This record gives sequence, C-alpha cells and structure tokens, in this order.
Amino acid sequence: MPGADLDLLQDAVREAGALALDLRRRGIDKWNKGDGTPVTEADLAVDTLLKQRLTSARPDYGWLSEETADNRKRLAHDRVWIVDPIDGTRSFMENGDEWCVSAALVENGSPLLAAVFSPTNGDLFLASRGEGATLNGQPIHVSAYDHIKNARILAREAVFQPRRWTGFHWPPMRFDMRKSIALRLCLVASAHFDASFAIGHTSDWDIAAAHLIVTEAGGVVTTLEGEVPTYNRESVRHPGVLASGPLLHGRIAEHLPSFSG
Repeated sequence: MPGADLDLLQDAVREAGALALDLRRRGIDKWNKGDGTPVTEADLAVDTLLKQRLTSARPDYGWLSEETADNRKRLAHDRVWIVDPIDGTRSFMENGDEWCVSAALVENGSPLLAAVFSPTNGDLFLASRGEGATLNGQPIHVSAYDHIKNARILAREAVFQPRRWTGFHWPPMRFDMRKSIALRLCLVASAHFDASFAIGHTSDWDIAAAHLIVTEAGGVVTTLEGEVPTYNRESVRHPGVLASGPLLHGRIAEHLPSFSG
C-alpha cells in the first residue's frame, strides 16, 4: 500500500540521516572508490541501515543502491527501492550541508514514492505519484518563471560559455550550485531556483527520488537527450539531467542540440 510504504520510507531516511550526523560527529574514515569518487564509512553504514529497514519490511521489493554491489535480480521485480545513502559525499566529508539521504520506490521503471532528507537542517521532501510533493509537510510547486534571461539556475556557469555551444549565446542567468544532485532538483521543486542543469552522466540513485518530487511539484525532468528517465534497467546511467517548470524547460531544451561539449 503506497501510504504505508511512504511512512516506511520517510521514517527510514530520517533514521539514516540521524545516523550519518552521529557518525560524522565522531569522526569518519574515508577513501576513494575504484572510479576515483569518495566514500566514507558513513555511506556504507547508512546503506546498511536503509537496506535492512526497507527490504526487511518489503522482502518482495528489489534493491538498487550506489553503495551496494549491483544484483541483476532487481530486474525481475516490479517494485524496487533505489537509494543514495549520502548524495553529496564531498560536502558531508567537509562538514558542509550540501548532502542528503535520497530514496525512491520505483514501480515498472517509474518513481512511485520519494523521500529526500537533508539532515543538517531537517528538511524533508516527500512525493507520492499523483498526490503532489511536500517540504516539511507543506505543498510545494515549481517556479512559474518562463524566460531564460535572469533565470535562477543550479549549474556550473562554465557550461554555458559560448565556446561550448554552436551558433547560440546564452543570455545572462543567475548561477548557483550544490554538491548534491538530488538537492538541486528538490530546490527546483520548491521554487528556490528555476532550473537545474547538469551535463555529466547521472545514475538512477542520483535522480530517481528527486525526479518524482519535481514532477509532482508541477515540473519536468528529462535527460539532455530529451528523454524522461526510466529506472531499474540493465544500465542505470543517464546522459545528464534538466529539471525546471514546463515552460522554462521547453525554452532551455530547444537549444540543447547546439551543445558542442
């Protein structure tokens, strides 16, 4: 039942966030994974907690997480938990606040439930398909801003330099950034920013939960190829991500073919 699953999900991410903060206060070991990205003992501890809480309560659901070795048995499940135990590990390691616990329940490739929890300030974003999105229990909606000029955008300004685009110069925009992809999308969902744009590859666990939060807040999420992300496939990689309100999304997306890298 979706309501019971959402209660389970939000309780789990709150508990996971508390554990992460406690471990950070005590001091954490950290190292680089084989791909050069950082990981800490807290990432693994939070992953273990979430897997135990969620899969023990719903043993018939599959599991996919950044910090768990992928098991293709997940492909046989209609419903799959997709989790990033700590999204924004670099910020977490630096005692910053640009990180979160991100978890979604995906059904047949599409997010059904989502929870993104920012432990340092207590912000909890929730969404249920067809039921809207909330921040700390209050409904949220994307910005209605529909012009590229002066849009508040979460992106690296260097991406928009003229040398990277063929035949198109972007108008002035107001840039900011966060280390967590999930938080960037949630800040679009809550209209703190008008759009989020990233050219690097993302993975299911980076965006599945925040994807639902944005769309339930009235926004649009696509890859930079214009496709709506589908989750729990053999490949969990996606070519970048663009999230915004529907009108602004269309205005930005029409220029994406001009990107030259």
